[in-house]
Amino acid sequence: MLNRVVLVGRLTRDPEMRYTPNGVAVANFTLAVNRPFTNQQGEREADFINCVVWRKPAENVSSFLQKGSLAGVDGRVQTRSYENNEGKRVFVTEVVAESVQFLEPRGSRDGQSSNAGSGNSIGFSNDPFSDGTINISDDDLPF
Repeated sequence: MLNRVVLVGRLTRDPEMRYTPNGVAVANFTLAVNRPFTNQQGEREADFINCVVWRKPAENVSSFLQKGSLAGVDGRVQTRSYENNEGKRVFVTEVVAESVQFLEPRGSRDGQSSNAGSGNSIGFSNDPFSDGTINISDDDLPF
């Protein structure tokens, strides 16, 4: 059997960090993942996928990611249930992240790098691919 999920998307809000009574770190966040097609109006839709990460990776996510950050998640789908205050059973499906990759330097969405001023900054404001299009002629293709 196989239960494997790989996602790349942007956080919809800052991660929510907490600790269990035993002191284990856990962070929850939601990734907005664009669908690879457009709807009938020509608009691109997204799925909003709840993710949870544990222990040291949770602390890293909480420290280094924020709303809008681009992240890659590798993990598995898990479903759990609980009884709410009205006594109704509530089912939750989420991705339990085994690893979370930070896919852009901190502050790059502002055109800044997290290590600006250190002499090693990388300018993303002149990124030729930032608008999502790539201009390639047929002569440039290897096939």
